[in-house]
Amino acid sequence: MGGEFSRAPNPRIPFSSLLLLLLSLCLSAALSAAQTPSFRSFSPRDAYLINCGSLAQTRLDDGRIFKSDRESTSLLSTEEDVQISVDSIPSNAAVSPLSSWSLPLFRSARIFPDDSTYTFFISQPGRHWIRLYFYPLPHPNYNLSDSVFTVTTDTFVLLHDFSIKPNPKIVFKEYLINITTDRFSLQFKPKKNSFAFVNAIEIVSAPDPLFSDSANSVSPVGFFNGLSNIALQICYRVNVGGPELVPKNDTLSRTWETDYAYNKFPQGSKNVSVALNSIRYPGDEVTPLIAPNWVYATAEDLQDPETIQVNFNMSWSFNVEPSYSYLIRLHFCDIVSKVLNSLYFNVYINGMMGIADLDLSQLTGDLSTPYYRDLVLNASDIKNNTIMIQVGPSNLDSGLQDAILNGVEIMKMSNDAQSLDGLFSVDGTYMGGSRFSTMKIVAAVALGMAAIAIVFVGVMFLRWQKRPQGWEKRNSFSSWLLPLNSTHTASFFSSKSSSRRSSTVFSSRRSRTGLSAIYSNVGLGRFFSLNELQAATQNFEEKAVIGVGGFGKVYVGALEDGTKVAIKRGNPSSDQGINEFRTEIEMLSKLRHRHLVSLIGYCDEQSEMILVYEYMANGPFRDHLYGSNLPPLSWKQRLEICIGAARGLHYLHTGAAQGIIHRDVKTTNILLDENFVAKVADFGLSKAAPSLEQTHVSTAVKGSFGYLDPEYFRRQQLTEKSDVYSFGVVLFEVLCARQVINPTLPREQVNLAEWAMQNYRKGKLEKIIDPQISSSIVEGSLKKFVEAAEKCLAEYGVDRPSMGDVLWNLEYALQLQEAVSELEDPEEDKCEGLVALDKPNDNEPKGGTSASVSDDISEVSVSAPLFSEVQNFQGR
Repeated sequence: MGGEFSRAPNPRIPFSSLLLLLLSLCLSAALSAAQTPSFRSFSPRDAYLINCGSLAQTRLDDGRIFKSDRESTSLLSTEEDVQISVDSIPSNAAVSPLSSWSLPLFRSARIFPDDSTYTFFISQPGRHWIRLYFYPLPHPNYNLSDSVFTVTTDTFVLLHDFSIKPNPKIVFKEYLINITTDRFSLQFKPKKNSFAFVNAIEIVSAPDPLFSDSANSVSPVGFFNGLSNIALQICYRVNVGGPELVPKNDTLSRTWETDYAYNKFPQGSKNVSVALNSIRYPGDEVTPLIAPNWVYATAEDLQDPETIQVNFNMSWSFNVEPSYSYLIRLHFCDIVSKVLNSLYFNVYINGMMGIADLDLSQLTGDLSTPYYRDLVLNASDIKNNTIMIQVGPSNLDSGLQDAILNGVEIMKMSNDAQSLDGLFSVDGTYMGGSRFSTMKIVAAVALGMAAIAIVFVGVMFLRWQKRPQGWEKRNSFSSWLLPLNSTHTASFFSSKSSSRRSSTVFSSRRSRTGLSAIYSNVGLGRFFSLNELQAATQNFEEKAVIGVGGFGKVYVGALEDGTKVAIKRGNPSSDQGINEFRTEIEMLSKLRHRHLVSLIGYCDEQSEMILVYEYMANGPFRDHLYGSNLPPLSWKQRLEICIGAARGLHYLHTGAAQGIIHRDVKTTNILLDENFVAKVADFGLSKAAPSLEQTHVSTAVKGSFGYLDPEYFRRQQLTEKSDVYSFGVVLFEVLCARQVINPTLPREQVNLAEWAMQNYRKGKLEKIIDPQISSSIVEGSLKKFVEAAEKCLAEYGVDRPSMGDVLWNLEYALQLQEAVSELEDPEEDKCEGLVALDKPNDNEPKGGTSASVSDDISEVSVSAPLFSEVQNFQGR
């Protein structure tokens, strides 16, 4: 769609495709009979259908009537025009999907030697289809194949210097524009010494719910807003796995191609279909107006997943114009599953994750129920003028490897010139800048660079003359860490470009002593030479690596005095690493707390970006829960570690001048020192909390899968409660000692948070508790701990507690555990009655000791009253 419909013939058509074609013809013939009265329920308020140049009305086989030129003369303003009409057009002019239904519209045309304008009265503002039909009919005085012209609306450029050359075939252009006034103009502007023409025009209202104002952005991840202000050109509309659909088979007179020309590996997919009446539209959000039931009743399914690679993806490739962003609408309908939640898969756009772990039955609540998703692909992410759409199995479940796609629509989005064809605006202004202005800019930049070079050489010469002995600060990253001058506290932490950073290298003269003093002022501690850190790590030996991240690698090293340190060496080639490094420095320069990992110093030599931290001898908390041979931690130890981490997060949220949201709370970012004291680490993704006037920080979603706050993921609105949710996942991870996402487990057990909450609500949580500690947990302690975890995982942030409330609960859970441990008879059986979370009090375990002690402790043995007695544990 949206271009010349000329396809190179494929010399090899598989027998299966011939069968599909035969089936498609039969089904298409039955399609009209299968229509119900609600199938075409939309009646457009505005419907201008003009067969330009025609002497009489033209009725198409779908029932639409195009008016003749005589009936539409009042809409046209022109100084001169020529009408042309023929009895027929060559048989090779019409190409799919503009088959025989459209041929009557191309037997006549209107020719405009001068600027001409159609003006339409709009009874209801909103999105409208603009459909233009072009075919160069023969004329004795005008060779339409040589015509060059521009077509614009009041606001947007639709075509610029458009020509039918070099292949004079039918051209159909389809647009979707939001018209906000009661008058709409369509202007045809011939190029000098040329002329314009058009065969047919449609201006038709589109349903309001057809497109919303926002869509998901593929990269960066987030929402793209403002679609109502953008003009769209429909480039492709494909009925994946099904036959060609013509206007009489569509709810809005649209045409749908087959996917045969775009499927890059048809051998890896198979056509599936169901009866049309089995498609159940869910309601107002997805109706037959979005796409007819034939689109959802057919699909491409993964071909026999047992015989192909596990990582195989079905792929469709579409040629597009560069320098434009595209809106991609994908249609899905689970017509292959027998039960709910058995099909989930990934969608990739140009190799990037578009939709992860898509579970259609979870989103729609049923099988054979249509669903669609809109995605925006930025112009910068389009390589080789191609959009590649791939669907393939998710990694969440190894039991069922499958994927499905029912339909694709690809729409070009207008650019900054408000054009869909080039960089000229409606008034003819070239938005890319003129050659003259470009030359002036280049000249000015060249002169500026020359002046800067002269100043740079002079300053560097003076600095070289006055350098202190041993001065070695060259090509470093101190320029964007340090203030512009030593008397100011403002820094270059927020700098975004390397050019800015390098330009400050010579801004002031600093010796190593001066640098150290300034670094100390911003909290970066001691200066280390590169030689010192190379010696400490055996020249950054791979055996010394104890962690890897987007920033680079973390090494364990020993200083000359024997002190062990953790050395984070930045990767200068990684944009992510530089950004995380900058954020880490920003945060650590402000923070000091017993339960936050401390920064000892830095190295700033030879383009190296290195930070030195205190060494945490016992490593990540997760290593002591599962996945290693380390001895298991007791329940009391786990509580103490959770309390330490909660104190660190509580300080982040409330202790700094402006609160800080960690944004990546997980057990690998809770480190343990030699005494198993917990300290929160890794502030590379952290964000300043919203001010008092704000409720949230709007930002792209970042974090770790399994710990990510679903509300933050949905709304891209970050608050301190996002950390609270992640910490709730940590608490269940501590209790159950298993991965937060384990794709090898049955579907309902893959996500730990969901699985734990299901068991908690059923009163069966004790069944999934780590058996290493289940016999030693006091019932009251467990109850208080799980209360806190459950509240942290509330769906909405407003219902979650603050970290202070969570900390209070954990400390109280520890008091309950310690009190019972002190009073228990060492010879009494501790294995019974300790983890029955919802066990009634009258069902005492054998011997009765544990239950009675627990009851006594809850009343008299702990100085703090029960949490439920002193406050209502609600989020704030």
